[in-house]
Amino acid sequence: MSIKKIITFAFLSVIIGLIAGLSACERVSQITQPTTSQMAEPSGEISIGVVLPLTGRLADSFGIPISQGFELARSEINAAHPSGTKLNFIIEDDQSTVEGAVEAFNKLIEDGVSVILGPATSSQTEMTFPVAQENQVVAISPTSSARGLSAIGDYVFRVALTTDKLIPPGIEVTQPKLGYQRAATMYDETDLFSTDGDASVQEVLAANEVEVIATETFQSGDTDFSQQLTRIQTLNPDVIFVSCLSPEKPGILMQGHKLGISAPFIVRTLTAADVQAAGAAAEGAITFVGWGAALDTPGNQAFVENYNTKFKIELTNYAARSYATLHILAEAIANAKSSDAASIRDALASIKDLDTILGKFSFNADGDAVYDAKVLIVKDGKLVLFE
Repeated sequence: MSIKKIITFAFLSVIIGLIAGLSACERVSQITQPTTSQMAEPSGEISIGVVLPLTGRLADSFGIPISQGFELARSEINAAHPSGTKLNFIIEDDQSTVEGAVEAFNKLIEDGVSVILGPATSSQTEMTFPVAQENQVVAISPTSSARGLSAIGDYVFRVALTTDKLIPPGIEVTQPKLGYQRAATMYDETDLFSTDGDASVQEVLAANEVEVIATETFQSGDTDFSQQLTRIQTLNPDVIFVSCLSPEKPGILMQGHKLGISAPFIVRTLTAADVQAAGAAAEGAITFVGWGAALDTPGNQAFVENYNTKFKIELTNYAARSYATLHILAEAIANAKSSDAASIRDALASIKDLDTILGKFSFNADGDAVYDAKVLIVKDGKLVLFE
């Protein structure tokens, strides 16, 4: 094992150990890096590559919850079949960058894995999925959702609902109830998830004859949104749509609250951690998501209870989607004729109406997820169903 991988694994162990209260011994037993020779079926183990932002700006919002969701699912899957094939992880840090994600994919492919879980963002997925497809390695992103990224080939899949499956039903639900006719939008112009989200919002609003009276932009890493919000405030919109990654969401909500903006904010994929960080400023914010802690989907309440017991931190939909992703992959592996990438690919493509914490789950012809979208609202500091 290289020194760099030893450092990476040690760093991951420290992070999750501190947060989850796991001992160092537990981490060593739960996350291993088998050699290439251990990846064959006779060993009773299947090694799965995992690409995560363990360092950088996305480590807290994406890396920790995704790794915890994977870990909980893996412990359940391996325990459910004590004499069966075990799932092991080979983890690489993408350093919260597109370049780091590409490098991590290439390293895992060189290690001989058949499946890679990740990356986290759409910007990373846009560049890594072609690498997986070219090398005929299965890649499954639990959280990427910009349109069109899975259509490049048959080895790539996504578990998050894509923009075109999330935003139209969200607006269809909220527009009649809130009666908004004049909207403003804000988005991160440097991030694909955000640019695609804003484009879709504007397309759907136009189709519903809602006027977009202002569009403001910012960039990943920005912390001051007061000028954009002040310009929006002067136009008095009925609603404000925000498209960005988690690090910027609490700041936008808090600064909007400080300015006294009364229009509701609709922020796609707002997490419980975002709500906690924004405090009172998040009250009344609405989000379009694929999962919520309050949902009565198959196994969801047991998942929420088990996660809270194990990690004792705020559960987010990123953890939920990674948890669901590994269970979906385990179903495909169980149904596949062998552990090679082509067999797992075919088994994944055949998944239809599988019971998951997300609801009835299927992959469409492009390898994108199909299940019901949800609309949530923050009430008394909690994300609950919008009704």
